[in-house]
Parts: sequence; structure tokens; C-alpha cells
Amino acid sequence: MPTSKLTKRTIDAVISPASKQLIYWDTEIKGFGLRVLPSGLKTFIVQYRNAEGIQRRMNLGRFGVLTVEQARDLARLKLAAVIVGQDPADDARQSRNAMTVAEMCDWYITEARAGNILGRKNLPIKSSSLDMDDSRIRTHIIPLLGKRVVKHLKIADVEQMQTDVKNGKTAKPRTGGRGGKATGGPGVAGRCVGTLQAIIAHAKHKGLLEVHPTHGARKLAGKKKTRRLSVTELELLGKAIAYAEINGENPVALGVLRTLLLTGYRRQEAQAMHHDWLHADRGYVAFPDTKGGAQIRAIGPAAIRVLVAQAGIAGNPHMFPSAVGSGPFTAVSECLKRVCGLAGIKGVTPHTLRHTFGSVAGDLGFSELTIRAMLGHASQNVTQDYVHIDEALKLAVQRTSNEIDRLLRRGAAMLRTTDLAA
Repeated sequence: MPTSKLTKRTIDAVISPASKQLIYWDTEIKGFGLRVLPSGLKTFIVQYRNAEGIQRRMNLGRFGVLTVEQARDLARLKLAAVIVGQDPADDARQSRNAMTVAEMCDWYITEARAGNILGRKNLPIKSSSLDMDDSRIRTHIIPLLGKRVVKHLKIADVEQMQTDVKNGKTAKPRTGGRGGKATGGPGVAGRCVGTLQAIIAHAKHKGLLEVHPTHGARKLAGKKKTRRLSVTELELLGKAIAYAEINGENPVALGVLRTLLLTGYRRQEAQAMHHDWLHADRGYVAFPDTKGGAQIRAIGPAAIRVLVAQAGIAGNPHMFPSAVGSGPFTAVSECLKRVCGLAGIKGVTPHTLRHTFGSVAGDLGFSELTIRAMLGHASQNVTQDYVHIDEALKLAVQRTSNEIDRLLRRGAAMLRTTDLAA
């Protein structure tokens, strides 16, 4: 681990690690250090052995909230307590029984980003999920319940928070470069309850609480998205895509849009795809990570044609590269809005395209279990042999993709029989 005297200058110069956390130890006080996460979060820590010889490590506070000198003084106090037989980490654990909601949320985000809290499939919680949790915490949970002591919370308190979020009590303009306004609503309200309940459950599991004080709070049911494109709308969309292509729409955006239509992939799965994930000769894409973990996903010839036609950028591994930097293109939603505007179709999101793919598969007679596998809901783990991907699943994907491609092409053909200048 790196060592140097910790100063504001040295900490400001620290570069976040690419994957695992990195700890910088101070040369002035043994056991005092700075933990740096891939997310950029920097936290002061102190490490020692208690009277029983057990190694302990505890957080002192975030850099920026504490100055280096404040953190160093705090480390001295903790280490002095160890000398007289105390165990500051154990004392801190006991004091957490009186944690406020804001303090517990801060504990959760810090520990989860360090990989110390496990989520689905007993794996560390994904950074993207933590970003959403952090947003709900800062926007809704802390403003409404942040000062409350967790162990004194009641079910009624959590359900009242849900009602307040649903009614827009925490609505405010978004920050951090995002546009629009955080307006709340029933969907967000229910997710806030889920987030808070999960945080309290993790705290109980880690021994910070004896009981879950709000277990049994009822969460609002989310409104199920059922919008799909009809046959006529798919034809209109095909016509609009052809018109947009002729009239200078971003070809990368159209490539992502066509891929979403022909695969049923999630928006981020398509946008972030790498060239070397596509195995065109075997009819699958190997995703190293998805919402359901690493998966292989069958892909039909119509979609493969779209992918292999994409022009790459040297040094950028993405199938749909950004015009700036080495990242992926990320604005397909805006392109979809423009194309739907041309087609006169309303209420369409990238998820609508995914739901449409599954619905067309259902129209063709495929079972719900097959459709779930096509969309990546069922187990398609990458540990299985790629050569033996279920041929029936490949056929289902191919037939569905071909049917959507046929409708898009029929719509595009309508353009050729109309006056483009009209």
C-alpha cells in the first residue's frame, strides 16, 4: 500500500483506482490512512489491534467533511484509547444503535461502495444501483426522515414518507448535470421505501440494530408498463427511421435504435456493447455484466447486420462509440423522441421497444418462459458452453427479430412511394 505524509495536496493529487479500493497510509501516525474507492470517494480510516489482538479498522469521516488535521487529531484520540484498553471500533458499533437515518444512509453508501455489503446473488451491489440509491437518499429520504433516530422509527413514519414523496413534497430541480425536475410520484415513492427498508435490513444484518423497526411497511405497487408498438406503429416507425436517415439523423443513434427494436435488449445493454462481445458466427452476444449478471444473449441475423455495419473509431471498443472520448454513445432516447415525432407516435420509451419485442414473440406463439429467456430474465449464465446455446431459443429470437425487421422494412418501403419533399 502507498505511504506518505497525508496532506491536502497529496490527497487532492490521488487518482482513483480502476477497480478495487486503495489505502494510503500516513507516515506520521501509524495506523492512520486514507481509503480511496473507484467512485472517487475518499475516507479517513484508523487501524489498530485491540487488547485481544484482533485487528480493527474504522472510518473517521470523509475527506472534505473532515480536514486532514482534524482526521489526524481524531486518529490520535482513537489510538490513545486503544493504549488504555478501549476498543473504539466496538464503541462506535454500540453508538450506532442511536444512529439517525441520515447517518445510517451515509454508513450504507460508504460501506456498499467499498464492497462490504452484498446484494443480489451475494455479490457487491453495483455502482449504478448505488447511484440510484444515493439519489433517492439525498432527494427524498434525508429531507423527510434524515434527523430521525432509526431505532425509534415506526411503520407509520415510513409510510408517511412514501405519501409525501408520492404527493411531490420533495419535488425540486435536479442537480449534477441532469435536466428536468425530481417530481416524486407513486413509482419513486415505492422505490424510496424499498431503499430505506433495505438499508435498515443491512444495518440489522451487520449488528447495528437488534430489530428492524419498520419491518412490514407497505410499499406502493408500481404501475406496470404495458405500452407496446402495434403493427401499424412499427411500420410508421420504419418509415420515420428511413426518412430520418436520409435527412441527416445521427447514424450511430439510428444504429442503437434499430438494435433495440431487433433484439429487445435494455437501453444500456445496447448502448454499451463492445465489438468483441458479438459472436456473429454463433449468433450470440456475451455480456460481461447485465442487470442479471454476466449473460449470453441470442441475437438474430437482422440485428447482426445492423451491428456489423457500424463504423468503429480507433481506440474505442464500443459498438456504438461516442464522438468524443473513448466511451459509448448515450443519447438514443433523444433520437427515439425525434423519430417518434416524425412518425406521429406518442408515449414511446426505450423500454417500450423491449416490451414490443417480447409482445411480438408472444404473438408468434412463444411461451412466457421462452420470452423471459429471450429478454435475459431467465438464467443464461456465461459459464455454460457457448457452442450449446439452446437452438430453440435462437430460433425464437430469429423469428421475432425477422418479423419486426419485416414490418420496419415495409414501412421504409412506403417512404419510397411518397413524395419526400411533402
